[in-house]
Amino acid sequence: MMQTRLNDIGPGERKGDTLLRPTGSELLYRPVPLAGIALATLLLARLLAGTSPAPAVLLVLLPFVAVFVIMVFRSPSLGLFTALFWGFFGIGAIRYMSYYLGTVPQLGLAIDGLLVLTFLAFFLTNYRNADWKPAQNGLTVIVLGWLGYNILQIANPESHSAIAWFYAVRGVALYLAGYIILAFLVLKQKKHVDIFLMVWLGLSVISVLWGIRQNYIGLDPAEQQWLSTPKHRATHLLFGHLRVFSFYTDAGQFGAAMGHAGISAGILALGKGSMKKRIFFGSMSLLFIFGLFISGTRGALIIPVAGFMVYLVVNRNFRMVALGLAMMAVVYGFFQFTTIGQGNYSIARMRDAIRQGANTPSMQVRLNNQKKLAGYLASKPFGGGVGSAGYWGQRFSPYTLLAQTPTDSWYVRIWAEEGIVGLYLFLAMMLYFFLEGGRRIMNLKDHVLKQKMLAVYSGVFGITVASYGNEIFGQMPTAIINYISMSFVFSASRWDKSENGEDQS
Repeated sequence: MMQTRLNDIGPGERKGDTLLRPTGSELLYRPVPLAGIALATLLLARLLAGTSPAPAVLLVLLPFVAVFVIMVFRSPSLGLFTALFWGFFGIGAIRYMSYYLGTVPQLGLAIDGLLVLTFLAFFLTNYRNADWKPAQNGLTVIVLGWLGYNILQIANPESHSAIAWFYAVRGVALYLAGYIILAFLVLKQKKHVDIFLMVWLGLSVISVLWGIRQNYIGLDPAEQQWLSTPKHRATHLLFGHLRVFSFYTDAGQFGAAMGHAGISAGILALGKGSMKKRIFFGSMSLLFIFGLFISGTRGALIIPVAGFMVYLVVNRNFRMVALGLAMMAVVYGFFQFTTIGQGNYSIARMRDAIRQGANTPSMQVRLNNQKKLAGYLASKPFGGGVGSAGYWGQRFSPYTLLAQTPTDSWYVRIWAEEGIVGLYLFLAMMLYFFLEGGRRIMNLKDHVLKQKMLAVYSGVFGITVASYGNEIFGQMPTAIINYISMSFVFSASRWDKSENGEDQS
């Protein structure tokens, strides 16, 4: 066909700009494209016929990934919100891929990929006139200092594995610094706060509904397989009662996430919006608190309590402080001095936690572990090295004391891995955020914006307090919610100065 067309053209027409070149489907008649198509077909057939369908699935998804990359370059904020979305569903996806595809992929690396992709999208689309002003503040400086300290930890003489450092430093420092700074750069408008709240709380509703299904209908085959392992069964099936975990890493993370969303939605319900919005957020808050209870996570109770108290203080409504203390006293009295609802396992478990306090066997074990660590770390001000404790320690240096001693706390983990110096640095960073962030919120003139900032600020505070009992601060999706929230609190004062809905970038 192509040769026939070329033969129909006169000699003069073959010269210069009028030369007809093969295009479109005519290229398929050439040997190289035909060989490429044949090779791709054989490769796809081989993948589909293989024992594991995972490579074929990834190949099929490749065009969609390409389209997504293009969309992120057009709108970098999409990368950040996708990371938030993935933080919710990534772990659940691993369970189902493990069950249905027979593989356990490193889906957690998608968070790294989205971080790099979004940074590239920002730099390459704004390389000539990038606006760095939103990130020029004290919080950026202090999180970069924290990242720098963690990078230097690779030279810690007590460290046993550079590979463990590579894996662990991501969750401890890289995501924190990267996503806070990235949020400053790409979430530059007030509307991004509303999008964030809508995505976060909307996904949290799906999470609690998923948990309710687990509790009242039962687990699906993939979840049953996950629960069948001795480790998960021992912590999630107590006295015949399931500790609901939804699609999170475990019940502890699910309960903390529900307490986090519950206090933030509750504070939004206390704002000056329409009655319809207040009822909407109030209903969501009650649903999230219910999710906290069915998780059986006793330590997560402190999240709404601590969050509500800091909300009252920063809001400087001292009459509400008194009312809040009275409400907390009523709740405490309900658990401490009554037996109402004792037949409900979730209520009974929470009541047991309040009545026994630090006298529970699990708390005593934790305190004994901390005494053991104190003796070991007495002469190690920089700790045993990032990645030396917890999961990564058990994987890469399993016979060391830090790997064999459970930390059971975000702060104890930092202390064990980065020493008393690292712990003080982290606490100083968070203290700076709460003091400076609280001051900025107090000075906001826009009451609607102020209420939203109080909601996210109080949620971060609740998680920070609760992280003493569990390693929840750095786990997804709580981590990325915290980091975006922290950036919003510092950006709010800039938005507050913009008038009449003008561009707030």
